[in-house]
Formats: sequence, C-alpha cells, structure tokens
Amino acid sequence: MKIESYQTIQKEEIPKLEFHNKEVLSELHLIMRRKQLLTQGMVLGNTYHTKVQIIFEAISGILQVETTIWATTEEYVLLKGGVYLPIKCIHDVVIM
Repeated sequence: MKIESYQTIQKEEIPKLEFHNKEVLSELHLIMRRKQLLTQGMVLGNTYHTKVQIIFEAISGILQVETTIWATTEEYVLLKGGVYLPIKCIHDVVIM
C-alpha cells in the first residue's frame, strides 16, 4: 500500500469513526506480519517513543494515522492518549 495516497487523520478522531466487523486482510501470512509489526511498534514506542504509521479501514474509507502504540491485545491496539483501534481493520503498519 502507498502511504501517501490515504487521508491522514489525528488519533483523537478515531473514536468518532465506525468500523466494519470483518477482517480486512485475506491471507494468514499478512495477518501474522501485521501482528508482528504491531508488537514491534509497541516495543519501540514504549522504549524509544518511536511512532508508526497505521493504515486502516473505517466505514468511511481507508485512512492513516501517525501515532505511538502503547499496548496491543488480541482484538485492539491502544494508542497514545487512550485511543483504541480494532486490529482487524488495520491494513498495514509502517515503523517510522
């Protein structure tokens, strides 16, 4: 995915969005790669305050956000500021 081609939003706007209740990735290896990148982003964010670019899909379309990952669960990513994002809506994670 090309990062530049998606609308960038602020993380504070995420709670206002609605999400589909479906997995956006169709292949298991892509799902595993996403999980690995989220974990790596979390470790780097907590240790070095490294930001990530998260490309995700809401009902309104594909968007991107630049933020720090504080934690991950099986279903959600917790971003800086207490914002939750469903993992199954994430297309890609780019470590910055």
